Amino acid sequence: MKKVIISILIFFLLGYYKIYAQKIYVTKYKTEANYLVYITKYKSDANLIVYKTDYKTEAQPWSGKWYTTKYKTEADWKIYFTPYKHDAHLIIYYTKYKSDAGFTD
Repeated sequence: MKKVIISILIFFLLGYYKIYAQKIYVTKYKTEANYLVYITKYKSDANLIVYKTDYKTEAQPWSGKWYTTKYKTEADWKIYFTPYKHDAHLIIYYTKYKSDAGFTD
């Protein structure tokens, strides 16, 4: 009985984790986006440092580790890259290092 309860608990926790993973779809339309994103050249300007991963399994909730999907229906977030910093919900800086990813102070 104990193993069944633990199995069910693990199933729900993994399901919750997958729902909030950071799978990103880049849209061409501002009105379709959940978040407007501005890319900065300077790490100190960013409020989120993003590491782009090639693997869905590496994307983690609110971690800054983003997996870009080709399909809108797979995405957790639909984002639009704005050329204007003042329009953005998020100001991001892309990093080459997975360990740098995350929100800044």
